[in-house]
Amino acid sequence: MDHLLACEATWHKGHSLAQTVFACIYLLRPDRTASNALLHSYCRIIHATCKAVVSVVSDARTHEEEDIFTMSYGLPLNGDGDEKCLSMLNAVEETTSRQLRASKASSLKKRDLENIEPLQNNLDLEEDCCKALLCRLRFRKHFFHLLTHMRRPQGRGLELARKHVAFCVSELECMRKSAEFLRASAHGTCEDSVENSTTASGRKPIGFDASLNSRLSAPTPPRAIEILTWMKATDYFEKLLHDLDVICSYPLDPVLEGVLRSVVQFQKLQPDLVARAHLQVLLVQDGKLYGRDPIFAVITKAAALPEVMKNHDVQKTECIVQLGQLVINMLKILCTNAAWQRCKLGKILQDWCVIYMQVELDFRKELEEVSKFSGEENACVRVLKHILVWIEEQTYWIACRFIILGFELELYSPGEYCMVYWYLYVVLVKLAERTHLKMAANSCTTKRKGKKKKDSPKDVAREAHIPPALLFLQCHILLAEGLSMMFAALRNEQMLLQSPSPFNSEHERFIQHFELLLKACVPDHISYSSFSESTSYVRLSTLFRYNYFKDAHRIAREVRSSFSNDPDRLAELKRLEQVAEHNGIALNIICKIGASDPSLKLSFEFIHHPYLATTVIKRS
Repeated sequence: MDHLLACEATWHKGHSLAQTVFACIYLLRPDRTASNALLHSYCRIIHATCKAVVSVVSDARTHEEEDIFTMSYGLPLNGDGDEKCLSMLNAVEETTSRQLRASKASSLKKRDLENIEPLQNNLDLEEDCCKALLCRLRFRKHFFHLLTHMRRPQGRGLELARKHVAFCVSELECMRKSAEFLRASAHGTCEDSVENSTTASGRKPIGFDASLNSRLSAPTPPRAIEILTWMKATDYFEKLLHDLDVICSYPLDPVLEGVLRSVVQFQKLQPDLVARAHLQVLLVQDGKLYGRDPIFAVITKAAALPEVMKNHDVQKTECIVQLGQLVINMLKILCTNAAWQRCKLGKILQDWCVIYMQVELDFRKELEEVSKFSGEENACVRVLKHILVWIEEQTYWIACRFIILGFELELYSPGEYCMVYWYLYVVLVKLAERTHLKMAANSCTTKRKGKKKKDSPKDVAREAHIPPALLFLQCHILLAEGLSMMFAALRNEQMLLQSPSPFNSEHERFIQHFELLLKACVPDHISYSSFSESTSYVRLSTLFRYNYFKDAHRIAREVRSSFSNDPDRLAELKRLEQVAEHNGIALNIICKIGASDPSLKLSFEFIHHPYLATTVIKRS
C-alpha cells in the first residue's frame, strides 16, 4: 500500500504510469487478486483513482506540459469491476473495523463471539496493525470521493469535496503515526534505510518489478525511474490536498477580475499538474465560466456595462464570439505551469490586438449608421465602446503578467533589471489609464440612471477622489519607475558596473526579452531607442529630488484602509511598503556617501516582494 502511494506521487510528478503505479503485478492482473478481498479492493480503488486523474488532466488538456502523464500504453486502466470499487472497499473496511474491535476485546470469549480470523499470528500486534490498515483504506476511499465530487458540474460538489479533503488529511496523519509501529515490527531495519524507503516500515515491497513495463514507457531507450520516498509521497499528497481545498473554497464569483486575481494567487502556491487541471476544469465547462455563466455576460460585467446588456444581440457577431473564445483560452493558459504560461500569454497578445481592431471596425460601422439616422448612440454602439476599452485593459494586464513571470522563471539578470522595470512601468501606466477610462464610463452610466438637477459640492469632491484600485496600481507604477530610474542612475554614474556580454548587446537582449510584446505593439511606439532616451541622462541628484519610493510608501499606507476586507491585497500593500521603505533608505545612503566610498557594495534581492527588488548595501 505504501509503495503504491509512493508510485502514485511519482506518477503525478510527471513520470510514466507504466513504470510507476503499473510496475505492480497485482494491478496488471487484477483477476489474480480476487481471492484476497483486502488486496483486491485496494487494487480496484487504485485503478479507479488513476482513471479519474487521467480523465481530469485529459479534459483540461494541461497534459501538453507532460505528454507522458496521460499515456496508458495499452495498460488495463479501465478494469472490469472498477465501478464497484467503493462497495468492495466499504465491505473490507467494515471487516477490518470488526477485527479492530475484536483485538481490543479483553477476554478470549468475546474474541470467539466475534468469530473473526486475525490478520496475523501475533495477537499483541493485531490492534496497531488494524489501525494502520484502516487509515490507509479510508484515505483511498475519501480521496476517490474527493476526485468524484470535484468533477460535478457547475461546482455543485465543492462543499462535499472540502469535507473529504478534511477526512483525507486526518487519515494521512494517522498513516504517519502508524509508521513508528510498522518500523518497530520490521526487525533489523536501520533508521537511514527507513528514511530513504518507499514504505513506512522500511521493508521492501512485494509484487513490484521496476523493469516490468520499461519497454512500454516511450519510443526511447528504457530508463530507470527513481520512486519518491514514502515521506516525500505523504508530503506531496498533503500539499495536493491543501491545493484542492483552496480550489474548493472558491466563491464562484462571475466577476472576471476577481477570477484572474484568484488564479494568479493560486499559482503562487506552485501547484502541481493534478491540482491545476482541476482548477481549469472548474473554471471552464461547456464554454461557460464555472459551467453556468455565459462568457458574453462575464465580458459585459467586466467591461462595466449594465446587467441588461448581457443578452444583447451583439454577442452573436463573429468578432465577439472570437473574443469569448480568447477569454476562455486565457483562463486555460493561466492554469498551466509558469514556463508554458509565459510563452502562451506572449503569443496570445497578438490575437487580442487583432480582436481589438475587428471590434473597432464594427464600432465605426455602427457609429456611421447611427450618425446617418438618429445622431444618438444606440445600445450596440455603447456596448462596443465599453468592450473596446476593456479589451485594451485586458491586453495590458496580459502584458504585465508576461513580464512578471520572467522574474518567477529567473529569466532576467541584474544587468537587465533597468530595461525590465522600465518596460513594466510603461505597461502599468497604460493599464492604469484604461482602468481609469473603464471606471469613468461606469460612473457615467450610473449617473445617467439617476440624474440630479444640481450637483452638490460633496458629489464633485467624490468625483475628484481617486479610486482605491487606481491608487493600488499607482503604487506599483511608482516602484517600477523608481527602480528603473535608480538602476539607470547607478549605471550612468558607474556605481553599478556592467560587464559587456560577449554574446549579445543590450539592444539584442531588449529584443529577446520583449519580442512578443513588440510584435503585438503593446504598448504602441515602444522601442529600444525610447528606452535608451528615457534612461541615458538620469542622475542620482535628480532622482533624489523626486523620490518615487517615498510617494509609493505614502500611498500604500493611505490606501490600506480601503482594502480592509481583502487579505490578499492587504498583504500585497504590506510588501509594497517594505520595498518602498528599504529602497528609499538605500537611495538616501547612496546619494549621500555612495560616490565617495568605493567600499560600498550593492546587491538586489527579492526578500520582500516576488518581482520588485530590494537594494541591499554592504561594505566590503
